[in-house]
Amino acid sequence: MNRLALWQRLSLVFCALLLVCCGALAWIQMRSTRLHEQETVQRLSRGLAEHIARSGELMDARGMRDGEVRALFGKLMAVNPSVEVYLLDDQGRILGHDAPDGHLRRDRVNLAPVHALLGGAPLPILGDDPRSSTGRKVFNAAPLRVQGRQVGYIYVVLAGEQREALAADVAASASVRTTLWALAIVAVVGLLAGVIAFRWITRPLRRLARDIQAFDVDAAPPALPAPAMPPRPGERDELAILQHSFAHMAQRIGEQWQQLRQQDLQRRELVANISHDLRTPLSSLHGYLETLALKDATLDPAERQRYLSIALAQSTKVGRLAQALFELARLEHGGVVLQPEAFSLPDLVQDVFQKFELAAQARRQVLAADIPSGLPAVHADLGLVERVLTNLLDNAIRHTPEGGRITVTLRAVGDDVQVRIADSGPGIAPEQRAHLFNAPSALASRRPDSGGLGLLIVQRILQLHQRRIELADSASGAVFVFSLAAAGRRPPLLQDGG
Repeated sequence: MNRLALWQRLSLVFCALLLVCCGALAWIQMRSTRLHEQETVQRLSRGLAEHIARSGELMDARGMRDGEVRALFGKLMAVNPSVEVYLLDDQGRILGHDAPDGHLRRDRVNLAPVHALLGGAPLPILGDDPRSSTGRKVFNAAPLRVQGRQVGYIYVVLAGEQREALAADVAASASVRTTLWALAIVAVVGLLAGVIAFRWITRPLRRLARDIQAFDVDAAPPALPAPAMPPRPGERDELAILQHSFAHMAQRIGEQWQQLRQQDLQRRELVANISHDLRTPLSSLHGYLETLALKDATLDPAERQRYLSIALAQSTKVGRLAQALFELARLEHGGVVLQPEAFSLPDLVQDVFQKFELAAQARRQVLAADIPSGLPAVHADLGLVERVLTNLLDNAIRHTPEGGRITVTLRAVGDDVQVRIADSGPGIAPEQRAHLFNAPSALASRRPDSGGLGLLIVQRILQLHQRRIELADSASGAVFVFSLAAAGRRPPLLQDGG
């Protein structure tokens, strides 16, 4: 059974139910016809027994007149072979009949149906068949009186042996064949209709099964599936809803696969870049330490101090890179929990400026802030926002030539506070813009020791705040723009993951 298709199993079940229903219908129809016939015969023969009881003296004071009873009963049965007439006493014992020898199976008849018939009970009423030990047939009965006293009953079986034998022969020769042919025709037509109907109904399910079998989650899809058409309003077709749900699921899995593939490529690139970025300062650090170890006795204090300073600088680079990797790992894997609070963004900008004041003066750069009065407070994680500003200003100072200018502009835009950081450096090449905040190698050409981790950290921090950072178009230099929610306003959710 499991090797059959769904529509085939449905067709077999439908065929079996159809045959059972046809058999039950045929039985009900035959029974209804039989009961109708019995009631009709019993109604038409209602006065037959009473007529027989009045037609002659069948009993006198001395008892049954056997000769007259047999003569009358024989004449009646000759005229109407379908009936059988019996003479009963008042206890139901059979006193007279015209049955051939050996055909009588009972010596008495149950009088309860006789009383029911005489009392006007609903027809048809079946009584005992004297020529059968267990059979019951429609009958007619009337009381038999002698000199005004009831002495027995005239009991007429309306469907006698000859009629039953003839009816059975006719049924075997015509009715049964007709019934069987009718059942066969109905079964064949019903089976064909069921097969066609179930095959048509399950066609969307078969198509969905083929799509599911063809969808291999372990293989790389050649292209994203076509967008799934949404179901119509009020759609009640479960198969259509299931097909749409699967198409939507397949589309979503395809998109996630593409994202995973891109993330895997970025991870590989990140590992390669980090390895490269670590190798340079570690090699330098190792070289100077080895030189100090080999030539310590021959180096004067000034040379020794220079070698130690270079080794310390390289060690600082390694430490800074390791710290950036640690921060990025915590941000990527949910190790950072936001602690939002309301604070003044202009005050935070001034604090960050103080950290870079000496570095900017050493490069003769100008740090400028364009902050209007009355700017509302923002609601965010103070420490993480400070990290964002620190990374962006550190990049701007490193990538802006001597004598350049870095400007931080704050503006209230709707319910947000927009932050704009612009520098007068060489800007970012067009080919690097598309993956600036995703590819860790995007800034490798601008600063080989950075690995692009600064902007990645900025991007992840702002994603935690349900925000994004963008590279704005500018005639010169690089301009980074992001916004934070003003205090008292819940930040909106991003739809595209930032």
